[in-house]
Amino acid sequence: MNTLRTAMLLAAMTALFMGVGFLIGGTGGMMIALLIVAGMNLFSYWNADKMVLSMNGAFEVDERSDPRYYRIVQGLARSAGLPMPRVYKIDTPQPNAFATGRNPENAAVAASTGLLRQLSDEEVAAVMAHELAHVQHRDTLTMTIVATLAGAISMLGNFAFFFGGSRDNNNPFGFVGVLVAMLVAPFAAMIVQMAVSRTREYEADRRGAEICGRPLWLASALDKIARGAERIPNPDAERNPAMAHLFIINPLHGERMDNLFSTHPSTENRIAALQQMAREMGGAAQPARREAPAPAAADEPPAGPWGKATPTEPARPRPNPWGRNPTGPRNAGRKGPWS
Repeated sequence: MNTLRTAMLLAAMTALFMGVGFLIGGTGGMMIALLIVAGMNLFSYWNADKMVLSMNGAFEVDERSDPRYYRIVQGLARSAGLPMPRVYKIDTPQPNAFATGRNPENAAVAASTGLLRQLSDEEVAAVMAHELAHVQHRDTLTMTIVATLAGAISMLGNFAFFFGGSRDNNNPFGFVGVLVAMLVAPFAAMIVQMAVSRTREYEADRRGAEICGRPLWLASALDKIARGAERIPNPDAERNPAMAHLFIINPLHGERMDNLFSTHPSTENRIAALQQMAREMGGAAQPARREAPAPAAADEPPAGPWGKATPTEPARPRPNPWGRNPTGPRNAGRKGPWS
């Protein structure tokens, strides 16, 4: 299904690219666009991940340069049964993360410096587990190629503005065709949003929660990232909006609605789904006679990627909807189970 989905998506993006070429330069423009997009499809398959990382200013880290971050990813990859991906950081204060790569053997994960500073070890683990779920589901190939082609369509629209009005360009629609091409380009990101199904985010949330073992870690992380993305701009993402769907939370401003044209489901809906998952996981360990799990056990799964569960502590007042405060006194000075 992933192979079929990728092929259909590439065909649709290719047709769109050729259509814009036809509006700009007629049959000759369409043929030139076909040659360009064929080359881009081939180039994107092998290099889209490198382009996405470069456009976001990502730089690679290893166990020596950032042992905390690297070991978290290493433990999660081992738990998920995945090859160790390349690990990158993005130098931006906005908390966010994404994954890229054409397959699990050539995957990369990237987290922003803002995310690594603002989130606890548990929350960072949950976010990276979500990104590894995208790698495991092979979503990254489709997402990175779509980002590259959508950016190319936008550039073609800009080309139409400067060069599409020439009388000798064999354009059967004249300046009207150029105007249509210019209007198509701004909608490239919207087409990406419709083409890349938002159900992937729900599936990655669920699988990521399974990998890290704690759905409420991811729920807490999503809330912090969403609030951070509202306040803190991401200039690289703003310059390249076609890449917005790659991130765990939309890095752009003004796209909060859970509708057909949004890149992500609403954060509130994702948190609600994770809370329901936590209740189900907690309920599985309770006696059959109980109708619902005790609140203190809601985020206590049988095990995490490091092979054992965190010991259960006595119930205490809960400062947030997730049942625990990963950055509170309870975790002060405590190392994560991956260290």
